[in-house]
Amino acid sequence: MTRNVRTCALLLGLALSGTLWAAPAGNPPPQGASSSLKDVSELSANKSAVDPETLPGAPVYHRICANCHEGQVAKAPHKMFLQMMPAKNIVTALTSGVMQEQGAALSAEERQRVAEYLAGAPLTSVAPPTPPRCTAGAAQFDLRHRPAVVGWGLDNSGFIPHSIAGLTNKDLGGLKLKWALEFPGAIRARSQPAVAYGAVYVGSQDGTVYALDLASGCVRWTFQAAAEVRTAIVMQPDASTAGPARLFFGDVIAHAYALDALTGKLLWSVKIDEHPNATVTGTPAYHAGVLYVPVSSLEVTSAADPKYECCKFRGAVVALEAASGTVRWKAYTVAQEPRVVRTTSQGTRVFAPSGAPVWGSPTVDAARGLLYVGTGDNYSSPADDSSDAVMAFHLQDGARAWSRQLSHGDAWNVACMMEKNPNCPEENGPDVDVAASIIPYRTASGREVLLVGQKNGVVYGLDADAGAVLWKQRLGRGGIQGGIEFGMAAEDSQLFVPIADLADGHDGRRYDSPPRPGLYALDAETGAARWSAPAPDVCAGRKFCDPGIAAAVTAIPGVIFAGHMDGWLRAYDTQTGKVLWQYDANKPVRTLSGTTAHGGSFGGPGPMVRDGYLIATSGYGLYFHMPGNVLLVFAKGR
Repeated sequence: MTRNVRTCALLLGLALSGTLWAAPAGNPPPQGASSSLKDVSELSANKSAVDPETLPGAPVYHRICANCHEGQVAKAPHKMFLQMMPAKNIVTALTSGVMQEQGAALSAEERQRVAEYLAGAPLTSVAPPTPPRCTAGAAQFDLRHRPAVVGWGLDNSGFIPHSIAGLTNKDLGGLKLKWALEFPGAIRARSQPAVAYGAVYVGSQDGTVYALDLASGCVRWTFQAAAEVRTAIVMQPDASTAGPARLFFGDVIAHAYALDALTGKLLWSVKIDEHPNATVTGTPAYHAGVLYVPVSSLEVTSAADPKYECCKFRGAVVALEAASGTVRWKAYTVAQEPRVVRTTSQGTRVFAPSGAPVWGSPTVDAARGLLYVGTGDNYSSPADDSSDAVMAFHLQDGARAWSRQLSHGDAWNVACMMEKNPNCPEENGPDVDVAASIIPYRTASGREVLLVGQKNGVVYGLDADAGAVLWKQRLGRGGIQGGIEFGMAAEDSQLFVPIADLADGHDGRRYDSPPRPGLYALDAETGAARWSAPAPDVCAGRKFCDPGIAAAVTAIPGVIFAGHMDGWLRAYDTQTGKVLWQYDANKPVRTLSGTTAHGGSFGGPGPMVRDGYLIATSGYGLYFHMPGNVLLVFAKGR
C-alpha cells in the first residue's frame, strides 16, 4: 500500500474522530451520523473528501494548541486522542476543566471552532434523543443481585457457567431482541457490558458510562468520562456492605476510574501513564483490592510523520489500590529506557527499544501470585525480546518472574504502510501481537497450562511455571488484522478460537496461503484439532464486510456466541460447530430513545450472558470495518 502522509493522516484522523460513516447496504446511518461524508474506501483511494484543515477551527488549533499536543509536551495528550473526544468534552475542558487557563485566551466562538475541528463533528445545542429515565421500581438497585466473577477483568476464560448465564442451547429458539440502546453519534461500540444489581453497565465512544435497568433498558444513571471508554466495565465482586459498591474502567487517554455502582459518583480517577500517546485498551483486572491496569499506546501511528521521533513509549502494567487509586507499583514490558540509536535520512532521531504495548486484559494467577500479560510489537529498530511475548509479573511488587517471546524480530509502525517512509523499522513487521487475554487451564492430570492466541493465527499452550512452549497449533493465515485478535474461550477440555483473517488485509502484504476465517475448537491439553467451522460468506460485495471473527467469543454450556465482522451474531454448538441461532445486527432497530439505529461489524468484546439475557454491543467503524452504534439485549421467551 502506498499513500502519502497527508492522506494517511486524514484517513486516520477522520476515522478516529468518528466522522467517517459507511452504512451497510440498504441501511441508513444512525441518528446523528452524517450521510454526506465520504466513506473510508473513497479516502483510501485518494478521492475527494472533506479536508479538516479547511475548517475554521484549524488555524485556532495550529496557533494555540499544536505546540503542546503534537509530542512536544510530555503530559499533553496527543492530537489523535483529542480527536477521539466529543466536541462538548473539549469545550468543557477549555472553559471549566484542565485547559481552562489556555481556553481563557480564546473567545467562545474560537473554543467552539477548535472543538469542532478536533472532534470532526458540529457542536450543536440540540441534544440527541435520550432513553427514558427509570422511575419507581425500575430505578432501584437490587443489592441481592451481586456481581458475578465473569467477563474481562475478573475471569478471562470467556466461559459463563449455567448458574450465572441462565441460558441453554434449548432456549435459543425463543431468544428475541428485548430492547436496544443507541449510542448517539457513534460509529463503534467496544465496551463489554457488565450485569449486577439488576442493571447493565456499559461504556461508549463519547465517554458516557450507562447504568441501565436490565429488564427495560431505562437509565438509572450516567457518568461522563473524559474520552472514549472501550474497556469492559469491571464490577467489584467482593464489595463489602460497609463501603460503596465499586466499578472500574479505563478510557483512551490513559485514565483509570472508580465509580460508585449505585449512584454513578466518581470515587477516583488516575492518569496511569504520562506518555502523550498512552491509552488503556485492555480491561483492568481486579483481584483482592487491587486493580491491575494495562498500558498500550497509539504512538505506532504517530510514526507516520517522518518528522516524528519514533519511539519512546514502553508498555506497562500499573497496580492501583482499588479503594483509593494509589499506585502500588508499575512494571514495564521493555526493561530498558529508550535511547537514541540512529538518525533517519530526514535527520529525525530514532529511539529504541520501544513499544511492546499491553493491548489485552491481564490475567491473575492467585495461586502462584502472578499476573500474565501478552505484548505487542516493538515500534522501532532494533527489535528486542519484549515484543510478541507472554510475561509474568509478581502480584506483590511487579517484579518480572519470567518472559516467553513467541515471535522474534517484530518491529513495526504505520510508517511501514507508506512508500519510503524513513520511520519504518528495518524489520518491517510482521505486526503479530499477542493481543488476546491469556487463559489459564488445568489439565486432567493437574498440570497448569496457559492458552495463548496470536495475530499470526497460531495458538500456544505454555507451562504456567516458566512459560515453556508445550504445544502450538496454526489455525489461521494471520496478519495485521488477522489471526486471533481479541479473545478466545475455554470450556472443560475445549478451547474455542476465533480467526479474523481478512481477504484484503489493507496492509499491502502478499500472503502465501488463503485466509481461514471462522471458529475452531482445539483440545486444550494437547492442541489437537477437534472441529472447524469456516465462516459463511454472506457479504455479497458489501464494503468493509468480512466473514471472519475478530471479536472475542463467549461460551456457555453447549454454546459459543461469536460476533462476526459481517455484522451477524451467531451461536455455535460446542461439540460440532453447527450454527444453532443467528441474528443480523446490520438491520435497523427501534431504540429506547425512539430513534432508528443499527449495528455493524463486531470487534472487541464478547457478549455477556446472565440470568437468561444475552447482551452484546455492535459496531466497529474503524480500520475498514462496518460502523454501528447499538447495545442489543436479547431475552428468552419474553
